[in-house]
Amino acid sequence: MAVEESLIQDFLYDLESERRVLSSMIHSEEACIEAYNNLQSFDFYSPKHTTIFELISSLFERETKPTYVELLKEGHSLGIFTNPRDIEELKYISEHYIDDENIKYWIKKVKDKSKLRRFERFLRKSYQILSEEQEQDVEQLLMSAEEELTNLTALEIDDHIDTPSELAKLGYDEVEKRFIKYKEIKELNKGVLPLEGLPTGFDSLNNITLGYKQGDLIILGAQTGHGKTAFALHTAKAIAVESQQNVLYLNTEMSREQIALRWGSILSNIEHDRIRKGEINETELSRIINAYSRLRESGFYSYPCPNLTPEKTISVARKFKAQKDISMMIIDYIGRMDKQDPKLQEWQILEQIVKTQKMLAQNLNITVMCLVQLNPDGSLQGAKRMKNECDLMLKLGPIPKEVIEEDEELQKYVNPNYFITIDKNRDGRSGVMIPITFELQKQIMRDAERIAL
Repeated sequence: MAVEESLIQDFLYDLESERRVLSSMIHSEEACIEAYNNLQSFDFYSPKHTTIFELISSLFERETKPTYVELLKEGHSLGIFTNPRDIEELKYISEHYIDDENIKYWIKKVKDKSKLRRFERFLRKSYQILSEEQEQDVEQLLMSAEEELTNLTALEIDDHIDTPSELAKLGYDEVEKRFIKYKEIKELNKGVLPLEGLPTGFDSLNNITLGYKQGDLIILGAQTGHGKTAFALHTAKAIAVESQQNVLYLNTEMSREQIALRWGSILSNIEHDRIRKGEINETELSRIINAYSRLRESGFYSYPCPNLTPEKTISVARKFKAQKDISMMIIDYIGRMDKQDPKLQEWQILEQIVKTQKMLAQNLNITVMCLVQLNPDGSLQGAKRMKNECDLMLKLGPIPKEVIEEDEELQKYVNPNYFITIDKNRDGRSGVMIPITFELQKQIMRDAERIAL
């Protein structure tokens, strides 16, 4: 019996896999990101390994590379690793496994053993209940066992199912909250609705969408040279500069210098061409310096990535979510992302990319905005089905002069020259065309101003 017990225990853990995961985290940032986002402390069988994993994760969150020396320093400051055997274990892990390219394989092995241990505890608990002499409610016993077993096999993010009463209560609470809020707004705040998500940078768009919501995928489409990047940076300004929330901007096209110069124009209100040429006076130079001080204090993080892949977006987003708690990620733009499978048609590749970003938004609870290319006729280039995956589909484009001259409603605005069209809105009105003013030379966008009567 003791031999059988020992064999069962050996089957429930894999110390070598645990060591390989920890070693990979020490030697590779990619492995660290992967393990940090897929494992938890209780997944490790060895208490020593649990401690090392928690220390590595703590250093990673603080943007400190979790080397052997840093782990020793961290452990010493926390009063950990006082036993020489613990230090020897850490040294052994650091020196004998090194970086392993099969990190996902080893993570899965650690995760699988963790699930088996939970299953074994479930069996022991069930056996103990059956061993009790008191009479059992068999139906209730089986239902409880089924629920617990289901939770063991379900995905971690889907561990709760709303009952009818819970969903009804949630709905009532939400309606009541919004009713009270709206009443207060009408009485105190001149009817301006509060945002439920991140600011869009346009009051008119805020009023319709109530902001960009966490977990949502937003697609912004425009033709070449029609303001995709300007729109992206305008969004980043509203969120990162004005609202002081963290935004990750994945740039596949422009250099670091080009992005930096655009910010100088956006925040100083000075023409981009003049800044680029250096054709400015001392007063304007002072304004630009002040503009960059605002950028310095903002939450804007730019990541130049000309060879971006869907897998890379996941890795980078996970890292910045852990280290900077980003609220939004902007991809500029997905048409330049590396294509992984040459057998697939372009629309299939783009659809897969968009599906990946939607799942990423939900799993990390962030807003993801993807910039896409539009055809000359305004249709979505490459994949109409991308629209099905997104929560909000916006299109940006200039207003033809003849439309401005003929449209009486547009003539009520001062210099409207672009439309933001809400092509799809999962949570509200769509088919709405919002007139805005886009100052190309200054890279500035704003709501078109109504003419005072």
